[in-house]
Amino acid sequence: MKCVNCKNKDCYKGKDCFNLKEKIKEIYEKDEKLKEMMKVATSIEGEFYCKKNRLEEIIEFCRRMNYKKIGIAFCIGLSHEAKILSQILENAGFEVYSICCKVCGISKDEFNLKKIIEEREEAMCNPVGQAYILNEKKTDLNIICGLCIGHDIIFTRYSKAPVTTFIVKDRVLGHNPAIALYCEYIKKRINQE
Repeated sequence: MKCVNCKNKDCYKGKDCFNLKEKIKEIYEKDEKLKEMMKVATSIEGEFYCKKNRLEEIIEFCRRMNYKKIGIAFCIGLSHEAKILSQILENAGFEVYSICCKVCGISKDEFNLKKIIEEREEAMCNPVGQAYILNEKKTDLNIICGLCIGHDIIFTRYSKAPVTTFIVKDRVLGHNPAIALYCEYIKKRINQE
């Protein structure tokens, strides 16, 4: 299975290369919430294709899903961006809860975790704590705002609410990791490693 190597992408026209169509359709049919989310996601894609940005699409999705409580799990390094995001969502009429990655202030020393600077006290990032607190608030949707690789995966695993990503953490590429796919210098360096 290497769909990236397929030249025709005949699945776009209805071809079922894996003979799973009926089984997958059954999953959508049995889960009403999933079916509703798919209907809303697809309607937004169809109505606003190349017209709305990611933030506008998130707001539209939340409105159409009748979400009221939105959680933001953010990296301490993106506090400014998380605050702006929170204000925009509040202005759009949502009840917003934001939780910093350093919540609970657990020392990296307690789990023998690697520090950025060994000589100083450093609190670990706490994606389980972020998810736990947002779960307690019974958020309808949680938004990741710049969590580190791995921490975003853990947060998603422990969040009871659906999760979407607004900002991906990439300190080197200004939080735009797709640049690594377009810049020949970066691709060359990665391929040499």
